[in-house]
Amino acid sequence: MKKLKKKIDICFEKTDTGYSAYADDLGVYTTADSMDLLTTNIIEALNFYYEDQGYYVDHDNLTLKLDIPQFFNHYKVLNAKYLARRIGMNPVLLSQYVTGKKIPSQKQSLKIVSGIHSIGMELAGLKLK
Repeated sequence: MKKLKKKIDICFEKTDTGYSAYADDLGVYTTADSMDLLTTNIIEALNFYYEDQGYYVDHDNLTLKLDIPQFFNHYKVLNAKYLARRIGMNPVLLSQYVTGKKIPSQKQSLKIVSGIHSIGMELAGLKLK
């Protein structure tokens, strides 16, 4: 088996039961309870897809894309304007990502996700008195 040389766009989203990921152009889909398991599952599904062609896929082949509108719809408690300020992004631009008017690049998606993770870590560290 040879390693696949191309990148594969994987859209991932939060669902009511966990997470889902898919490569729409290939018709490859999977679900999981955690992001770590989701990555493992999508690599396994892609390897099954490419097996007959003599290729294998690993994490380096994946280009993960967060479905920003779906994410903010699921987590209505997040304030896009505040998040934009916090991560140094133009609030109008983030609003366009949230409404689906524009699609963020992978770099912008990572910036958004990192900002959300940072807020989550802060909240997880709070102690009640």
